[in-house]
Amino acid sequence: MNIDQKHLDKKSTVNLGSYYTPKHLVALVYEMLKGNVVNFPQYTILDSSCGYGSFLQDDIKNRLIGVDIDIEAIKKAKKNINTEFICENSLKDVNRKVFNIKEDEKLVVIGNPPYNDTTSIICSHIKYAPTQIDADIKTRDLGMSFLLSYNKLEADYVCVLHPLSYLIKKSNFSLISKFVKNYKLINGVIFNSQEFSSTSRVTGFPILIGLYQRDCVGMSYDFIKDFDFKVKEGGIFRLNSFDSIANYIHKYPNKKTLKEDEQFVARFYTLRDINALKRNRTFINTHSNNAVYVHEEKFPYYCYIDVFKRYIDKMPYFLGNCDVMIDNERFEEIKECFIEESIRTNSILKDSFKPKGIADVELKIRNYFKELFAKILGEQYAKTFD
Repeated sequence: MNIDQKHLDKKSTVNLGSYYTPKHLVALVYEMLKGNVVNFPQYTILDSSCGYGSFLQDDIKNRLIGVDIDIEAIKKAKKNINTEFICENSLKDVNRKVFNIKEDEKLVVIGNPPYNDTTSIICSHIKYAPTQIDADIKTRDLGMSFLLSYNKLEADYVCVLHPLSYLIKKSNFSLISKFVKNYKLINGVIFNSQEFSSTSRVTGFPILIGLYQRDCVGMSYDFIKDFDFKVKEGGIFRLNSFDSIANYIHKYPNKKTLKEDEQFVARFYTLRDINALKRNRTFINTHSNNAVYVHEEKFPYYCYIDVFKRYIDKMPYFLGNCDVMIDNERFEEIKECFIEESIRTNSILKDSFKPKGIADVELKIRNYFKELFAKILGEQYAKTFD
């Protein structure tokens, strides 16, 4: 389907989350469904954020329903696909009747629902919080609200694209609790957000094609940590395959917890995840609301993060929403190398600390990261540190 998909300006695109889906990703969704859903043609397929209808393939036997709040998108979709379309806000008064779906109808929800985290700093100057959303599914992110809406529709299967962070960040996972209590992930493929032509080419983030089956048991966060996510480019990603720096440091501002006579040796900028680390500073020399006050015994770990930042470009995109990873046992063996490298290269530290002149620091650090990523992801991803 070759359709001009540029009727929205940037502000509307961001707030509607309208990034349209390439054909090869749509094909992956159908491949996943046909391989896992028994008697797939018997299911009604609903895309409740259909845009131009990329997911509604008129060469299959299923009943197809496309819904979108954007009337212009619906008009374009109708010209290209002969199926049922409804112009409606899919997040308001959510129920099957709105979409002309019977209660006993077998239902699969597919698509690429919009994601627009209003708390994220990306494009924050043009974001606004949508208000026409049912109270029981309203969250800070449109994509999470869509997942919750699928639960209200009691879809038998859900196969949609959404940020991997919805599952792997515990705070996000808790926001979609009504969904995860009733659905279990049965297949998942990670790809780079840069595959959407209209998104940033600078910092890609991991998107998941997730296939969920309605299940009264649901899934816990421990289930997600042990889940083997397939990576589109090859390999497997599992949260439980690595240790996190969060187990050893304060990631967020801690001044309120400091005692009056408590000493600190440095200040560090708030650490959210690897993508945030890529954008932000590490050590800072003045107080700010985002400052983490570093105690002497924790200083080596913050030096580790400072050095880690310089190697981010060698790391695969799908780690972007993760915490900084660490092999603590190996780190303890060479932590002086990380301290040395950080003091030697960080302008904030140069004024307060002196390097010791340790030999072969860069080589030892590079070998450390090569070993770490071979252990976590396999040799394929360790080669970038050669």
